[in-house]
Amino acid sequence: MIPELNVALVQTASGLDPAENRDRLAALVPDDTDLVVLPEAYARDFGPTGSDVSAFAEPVDGPFVHAVDEVARTRGTTVVAGMFETAPDPARPYNTLVVRGASEATYRKIHLYDSFGYRESDRLTGGDPTPVVVDVNGFSVGLMTCYDLRFPELARLLVEAGAEVLVVPAAWLAGPHKVDHWQTLARARAIENTAYVLAVGQPAPRYSGHSLVVGPMGEVLAEAGAGEEVLRASLRRADLEEARRTNPSLENRRLTTGADGGARPAAN
Repeated sequence: MIPELNVALVQTASGLDPAENRDRLAALVPDDTDLVVLPEAYARDFGPTGSDVSAFAEPVDGPFVHAVDEVARTRGTTVVAGMFETAPDPARPYNTLVVRGASEATYRKIHLYDSFGYRESDRLTGGDPTPVVVDVNGFSVGLMTCYDLRFPELARLLVEAGAEVLVVPAAWLAGPHKVDHWQTLARARAIENTAYVLAVGQPAPRYSGHSLVVGPMGEVLAEAGAGEEVLRASLRRADLEEARRTNPSLENRRLTTGADGGARPAAN
Protein backbone atom coordinates (compact mmCIF):
# COMPACT_ATOMS: atom_id res chain seq x y z
CA MET A 1 0.00 0.00 0.00
CA ILE A 2 1.08 3.58 -0.62
CA PRO A 3 2.81 4.82 2.58
CA GLU A 4 2.12 8.56 2.20
CA LEU A 5 -0.32 10.96 0.59
CA ASN A 6 1.11 14.40 -0.14
CA VAL A 7 -1.60 17.04 0.02
CA ALA A 8 -2.00 20.77 -0.60
CA LEU A 9 -4.86 22.88 0.78
CA VAL A 10 -5.37 26.07 -1.22
CA GLN A 11 -6.98 28.75 0.95
CA THR A 12 -7.96 31.27 -1.68
CA ALA A 13 -10.83 33.66 -2.32
CA SER A 14 -13.23 32.88 -5.13
CA GLY A 15 -14.28 35.80 -7.27
CA LEU A 16 -17.56 36.62 -8.99
CA ASP A 17 -16.22 36.05 -12.52
CA PRO A 18 -16.18 32.31 -13.33
CA ALA A 19 -13.75 32.76 -16.23
CA GLU A 20 -11.22 34.49 -13.99
CA ASN A 21 -11.51 31.72 -11.42
CA ARG A 22 -10.90 29.10 -14.10
CA ASP A 23 -7.90 31.00 -15.39
CA ARG A 24 -6.33 31.06 -11.91
CA LEU A 25 -6.37 27.27 -11.56
CA ALA A 26 -3.06 26.76 -13.32
CA ALA A 27 -1.29 29.10 -10.89
CA LEU A 28 -2.97 27.62 -7.81
CA VAL A 29 -2.53 23.88 -8.41
CA PRO A 30 1.00 22.63 -7.65
CA ASP A 31 2.59 19.76 -9.57
CA ASP A 32 4.27 17.90 -6.70
CA THR A 33 1.29 16.67 -4.71
CA ASP A 34 -1.10 13.71 -4.82
CA LEU A 35 -4.18 15.68 -3.77
CA VAL A 36 -5.01 19.40 -4.06
CA VAL A 37 -8.09 20.77 -2.32
CA LEU A 38 -9.70 24.11 -3.15
CA PRO A 39 -12.60 25.69 -1.22
CA GLU A 40 -16.34 25.36 -1.55
CA ALA A 41 -17.83 27.49 -4.36
CA TYR A 42 -14.42 28.07 -5.94
CA ALA A 43 -15.93 28.16 -9.44
CA ARG A 44 -17.91 31.24 -8.46
CA ASP A 45 -18.43 32.75 -5.03
CA PHE A 46 -21.88 33.00 -3.41
CA GLY A 47 -22.00 36.78 -3.85
CA PRO A 48 -24.09 38.98 -1.55
CA THR A 49 -26.10 37.11 1.07
CA GLY A 50 -29.18 35.48 -0.44
CA SER A 51 -28.06 36.00 -4.04
CA ASP A 52 -29.54 33.95 -6.85
CA VAL A 53 -26.59 31.87 -8.12
CA SER A 54 -28.57 29.81 -10.63
CA ALA A 55 -27.17 31.75 -13.59
CA PHE A 56 -23.71 30.47 -12.67
CA ALA A 57 -24.61 26.79 -12.40
CA GLU A 58 -22.94 24.40 -14.84
CA PRO A 59 -23.23 20.71 -15.65
CA VAL A 60 -20.39 18.47 -14.51
CA ASP A 61 -19.20 18.28 -18.12
CA GLY A 62 -19.13 22.08 -18.41
CA PRO A 63 -16.23 24.54 -18.68
CA PHE A 64 -15.30 24.59 -14.99
CA VAL A 65 -14.99 20.84 -14.58
CA HIS A 66 -13.15 20.63 -17.90
CA ALA A 67 -10.64 23.20 -16.61
CA VAL A 68 -10.19 21.36 -13.30
CA ASP A 69 -9.63 18.07 -15.09
CA GLU A 70 -7.16 19.61 -17.52
CA VAL A 71 -5.00 21.24 -14.85
CA ALA A 72 -5.13 18.15 -12.65
CA ARG A 73 -3.97 15.89 -15.47
CA THR A 74 -1.30 18.36 -16.54
CA ARG A 75 0.04 18.45 -12.97
CA GLY A 76 -0.32 14.69 -12.49
CA THR A 77 -2.52 15.08 -9.41
CA THR A 78 -6.11 14.89 -8.17
CA VAL A 79 -8.01 18.15 -7.55
CA VAL A 80 -11.11 18.72 -5.40
CA ALA A 81 -13.00 21.98 -5.99
CA GLY A 82 -16.46 23.42 -5.33
CA MET A 83 -18.99 24.65 -7.89
CA PHE A 84 -22.71 25.26 -8.44
CA GLU A 85 -24.14 22.43 -10.54
CA THR A 86 -27.32 22.51 -12.57
CA ALA A 87 -30.17 20.65 -10.84
CA PRO A 88 -33.69 19.49 -11.77
CA ASP A 89 -34.97 22.74 -10.26
CA PRO A 90 -33.14 25.28 -12.45
CA ALA A 91 -33.64 28.03 -9.86
CA ARG A 92 -31.92 26.00 -7.10
CA PRO A 93 -28.65 24.38 -8.24
CA TYR A 94 -26.62 21.86 -6.29
CA ASN A 95 -23.61 22.90 -4.21
CA THR A 96 -21.20 20.36 -5.63
CA LEU A 97 -17.66 19.12 -5.14
CA VAL A 98 -15.91 17.69 -8.17
CA VAL A 99 -12.89 15.42 -7.98
CA ARG A 100 -10.92 15.25 -11.19
CA GLY A 101 -7.51 14.14 -12.45
CA ALA A 102 -6.02 10.84 -11.35
CA SER A 103 -9.30 10.08 -9.53
CA GLU A 104 -12.87 11.16 -10.26
CA ALA A 105 -16.00 11.67 -8.15
CA THR A 106 -18.87 14.09 -7.61
CA TYR A 107 -20.48 15.01 -4.28
CA ARG A 108 -23.54 17.22 -3.81
CA LYS A 109 -23.69 18.95 -0.43
CA ILE A 110 -26.25 17.25 1.79
CA HIS A 111 -26.66 19.68 4.69
CA LEU A 112 -27.55 23.15 3.41
CA TYR A 113 -26.61 26.11 5.60
CA ASP A 114 -29.91 27.04 7.22
CA SER A 115 -28.25 28.38 10.36
CA PHE A 116 -26.81 31.53 11.93
CA GLY A 117 -29.52 33.55 10.18
CA TYR A 118 -28.84 32.16 6.69
CA ARG A 119 -31.13 30.10 4.41
CA GLU A 120 -29.01 28.28 1.84
CA SER A 121 -31.95 26.02 1.02
CA ASP A 122 -33.83 29.02 -0.42
CA ARG A 123 -31.30 29.15 -3.26
CA LEU A 124 -29.81 25.65 -3.48
CA THR A 125 -30.91 22.02 -3.65
CA GLY A 126 -29.57 19.46 -1.19
CA GLY A 127 -27.87 16.34 -2.48
CA ASP A 128 -28.87 12.72 -1.99
CA PRO A 129 -27.78 11.56 1.50
CA THR A 130 -25.34 8.97 0.21
CA PRO A 131 -21.70 9.03 1.33
CA VAL A 132 -19.12 9.51 -1.43
CA VAL A 133 -15.69 7.91 -1.00
CA VAL A 134 -13.02 7.97 -3.70
CA ASP A 135 -9.62 6.31 -3.93
CA VAL A 136 -6.76 8.81 -4.22
CA ASN A 137 -3.38 7.19 -4.69
CA GLY A 138 -4.27 4.28 -2.42
CA PHE A 139 -5.98 6.33 0.33
CA SER A 140 -9.78 6.27 0.72
CA VAL A 141 -11.04 9.86 0.76
CA GLY A 142 -14.53 10.84 1.95
CA LEU A 143 -16.17 14.08 0.78
CA MET A 144 -18.01 16.66 2.90
CA THR A 145 -18.79 20.34 2.35
CA CYS A 146 -18.73 23.15 4.92
CA TYR A 147 -21.91 22.86 7.07
CA ASP A 148 -21.68 19.05 6.74
CA LEU A 149 -18.84 19.29 9.27
CA ARG A 150 -21.39 19.96 12.01
CA PHE A 151 -23.05 16.57 11.46
CA PRO A 152 -21.02 13.68 12.89
CA GLU A 153 -23.35 11.12 11.29
CA LEU A 154 -22.05 11.90 7.80
CA ALA A 155 -18.41 11.61 8.83
CA ARG A 156 -19.14 8.25 10.48
CA LEU A 157 -20.99 6.98 7.42
CA LEU A 158 -18.00 7.93 5.29
CA VAL A 159 -15.63 6.08 7.61
CA GLU A 160 -17.95 3.05 7.64
CA ALA A 161 -17.69 3.19 3.83
CA GLY A 162 -13.90 2.99 4.18
CA ALA A 163 -12.77 6.62 4.38
CA GLU A 164 -9.37 7.23 5.94
CA VAL A 165 -9.24 10.91 5.01
CA LEU A 166 -12.16 13.35 5.33
CA VAL A 167 -11.95 16.30 2.92
CA VAL A 168 -14.03 19.36 3.84
CA PRO A 169 -13.93 22.29 1.38
CA ALA A 170 -15.78 25.25 2.88
CA ALA A 171 -16.75 28.89 2.68
CA TRP A 172 -17.03 29.16 6.48
CA LEU A 173 -18.51 32.58 7.11
CA ALA A 174 -16.77 34.82 9.63
CA GLY A 175 -18.42 35.79 12.91
CA PRO A 176 -18.39 35.26 16.67
CA HIS A 177 -17.23 31.76 17.67
CA LYS A 178 -16.90 30.67 14.05
CA VAL A 179 -13.14 29.99 13.96
CA ASP A 180 -13.38 28.15 17.29
CA HIS A 181 -16.24 26.01 15.98
CA TRP A 182 -14.34 25.27 12.76
CA GLN A 183 -11.20 24.15 14.57
CA THR A 184 -13.07 22.18 17.23
CA LEU A 185 -15.34 20.38 14.80
CA ALA A 186 -12.49 19.44 12.46
CA ARG A 187 -10.53 17.99 15.37
CA ALA A 188 -13.59 16.21 16.74
CA ARG A 189 -14.34 14.53 13.39
CA ALA A 190 -10.70 13.36 13.26
CA ILE A 191 -10.60 12.06 16.84
CA GLU A 192 -13.93 10.23 16.87
CA ASN A 193 -13.19 8.55 13.53
CA THR A 194 -9.40 8.13 13.88
CA ALA A 195 -9.12 9.68 10.44
CA TYR A 196 -7.25 12.52 8.81
CA VAL A 197 -9.28 15.69 8.21
CA LEU A 198 -8.41 18.21 5.49
CA ALA A 199 -10.54 21.31 6.09
CA VAL A 200 -9.96 24.12 3.60
CA GLY A 201 -11.84 27.41 3.61
CA GLN A 202 -11.89 30.74 1.87
CA PRO A 203 -9.93 33.55 3.57
CA ALA A 204 -10.95 36.61 5.58
CA PRO A 205 -12.52 39.08 5.71
CA ARG A 206 -15.79 37.54 4.55
CA TYR A 207 -14.84 34.01 5.52
CA SER A 208 -12.88 32.55 8.42
CA GLY A 209 -9.73 31.17 6.81
CA HIS A 210 -7.78 28.92 9.20
CA SER A 211 -7.65 25.91 6.90
CA LEU A 212 -6.16 22.98 8.72
CA VAL A 213 -4.81 19.46 8.43
CA VAL A 214 -5.71 17.28 11.41
CA GLY A 215 -4.15 13.92 12.20
CA PRO A 216 -6.09 10.82 13.31
CA MET A 217 -5.34 11.49 16.98
CA GLY A 218 -6.65 15.04 16.68
CA GLU A 219 -3.28 16.73 16.38
CA VAL A 220 -3.15 19.81 14.14
CA LEU A 221 -0.45 19.06 11.58
CA ALA A 222 -0.75 22.37 9.75
CA GLU A 223 -2.97 25.44 10.03
CA ALA A 224 -3.33 28.60 7.97
CA GLY A 225 -3.97 32.09 9.23
CA ALA A 226 -6.80 34.32 8.06
CA GLY A 227 -5.36 35.31 4.67
CA GLU A 228 -4.58 33.55 1.40
CA GLU A 229 -2.22 30.63 1.94
CA VAL A 230 -1.32 27.16 0.71
CA LEU A 231 -0.85 24.42 3.32
CA ARG A 232 1.13 21.30 2.61
CA ALA A 233 1.30 18.08 4.56
CA SER A 234 2.16 14.41 4.18
CA LEU A 235 -0.41 11.95 5.46
CA ARG A 236 1.36 8.81 6.66
CA ARG A 237 -0.46 5.49 6.59
CA ALA A 238 1.68 4.26 9.47
CA ASP A 239 0.34 7.07 11.66
CA LEU A 240 -3.24 6.22 10.71
CA GLU A 241 -2.72 2.56 11.54
CA GLU A 242 -1.00 3.39 14.83
CA ALA A 243 -3.87 5.71 15.83
CA ARG A 244 -6.42 3.00 15.15
CA ARG A 245 -4.41 0.46 17.16
CA THR A 246 -3.97 2.86 20.07
CA ASN A 247 -7.57 4.08 20.05
CA PRO A 248 -9.70 1.26 18.57
CA SER A 249 -12.94 3.16 19.09
CA LEU A 250 -14.29 2.12 15.69
CA GLU A 251 -13.93 -1.54 16.72
CA ASN A 252 -15.41 -0.88 20.16
CA ARG A 253 -18.67 0.65 18.94
CA ARG A 254 -21.92 -0.72 20.32
CA LEU A 255 -24.09 1.34 17.95
CA THR A 256 -23.82 2.07 14.26
CA THR A 257 -25.43 4.78 12.13
CA GLY A 258 -27.55 3.77 9.16
CA ALA A 259 -27.98 5.76 5.96
CA ASP A 260 -31.34 6.93 7.35
CA GLY A 261 -29.56 8.52 10.33
CA GLY A 262 -30.93 6.00 12.82
CA ALA A 263 -28.73 4.29 15.42
CA ARG A 264 -28.74 0.50 15.73
CA PRO A 265 -26.56 -2.16 17.37
CA ALA A 266 -23.19 -2.60 15.67
CA ALA A 267 -22.57 -5.83 13.80
CA ASN A 268 -19.53 -6.61 15.94
